[in-house]
Amino acid sequence: MKILISPDKFKGSLSAIEVCNALAKGLKKSNSSLDITACPMADGGDGSLQTINYYLNLKPVELLVNDPLFRPIKSTYYRSQKIAYIEMSSASGLVLLKEEERNCMFTSSFGTGELIADAIQKGATTINLFIGGSATNDGGIGIASALGYRFFDACENLLSPIGQNLLLINRIDDSEVLFKTKEVQVKVICDVNTLLYGKNGAAYIYGVQKGASSIEIEQLNQGLVNLSSKLLEHDLPNISDIPGAGAAGGVGGGAFAFLGAQLLSGIQNFIEITQLETLIKECDLVITGEGKLDIQTEEGKVISGVCQLAKKNKKPIIAVCGDVDLPISKSLELKKVYTVLSKSKSVEEAIAKAAEKLVLIGHEIGVKFCKHAKKPSIQ
Repeated sequence: MKILISPDKFKGSLSAIEVCNALAKGLKKSNSSLDITACPMADGGDGSLQTINYYLNLKPVELLVNDPLFRPIKSTYYRSQKIAYIEMSSASGLVLLKEEERNCMFTSSFGTGELIADAIQKGATTINLFIGGSATNDGGIGIASALGYRFFDACENLLSPIGQNLLLINRIDDSEVLFKTKEVQVKVICDVNTLLYGKNGAAYIYGVQKGASSIEIEQLNQGLVNLSSKLLEHDLPNISDIPGAGAAGGVGGGAFAFLGAQLLSGIQNFIEITQLETLIKECDLVITGEGKLDIQTEEGKVISGVCQLAKKNKKPIIAVCGDVDLPISKSLELKKVYTVLSKSKSVEEAIAKAAEKLVLIGHEIGVKFCKHAKKPSIQ
């Protein structure tokens, strides 16, 4: 029996590769003859580059850049010939800040722009930018500033590229931009289809988790409205109604406007890299998973993408998650959902002992769903 294990990471606990290994160990305990293929996945969020490195032989480039609060920090991006792979969270991520430091009114994506600038300077002609896990709501003006754009208020004061100043932008100067969009292809890989502004926009959806108060969220939202308006005044693209423009606090839209970027679905990008559909066609059972199965799962997350392909190819699929919000969408057509939390006494134990619990779950899946698989003969 051929089993495909194709999960995302369990954020704050295990990488996608570690999830695969733990489940495979449990499955093998139930039946050593099982034919198991590991296909770790990602959707463009933080941790995507670790998964990409599982498939591609990339060269790391270490660089000193600015963190979200303009403090020096060592960050790393990756290269393969003239292609650069950059993860926004490594320079502008929420994980880089202490709880009390998190407020996207004052954070910037500038450090991510520095990584992009370095890659271009070193000869990269294609930039793959993974924008999950950001600490910012600056509409991408931080990235743009690092690449030569300048933003001025009505009194011609140069503005620091932070969320708070979006509302003050009056003039955008591109006279010192460091690259030509026709010479560098930028691909932005994200895991959400959030719009730039409005009740379903960047500030309202993600502002709270990035430390903004309700009053600040409204100010940030109006700042993104202003940015969109000023882009049009300066003959830059309209980003007000582009799905994904609000990803990473508006970096999706900012990259589209300032860098001429393409916005790509993270899960679709990984489906292509891994040739996932071919693997699904060749297996008898699919196991997927992620840290939490909830209302956002169907909006471009790993489980959703894997389930779609499993349904298309009429393969049974099981999900293994850290936790789950009920009810589970019937459209996913999951035969069973296992959770690490159900095997644990607390959330803390579920996080600390996730690998151990996944081995147990893997064994349980093997016993329940693989009982007709051929057992090895005793010589």
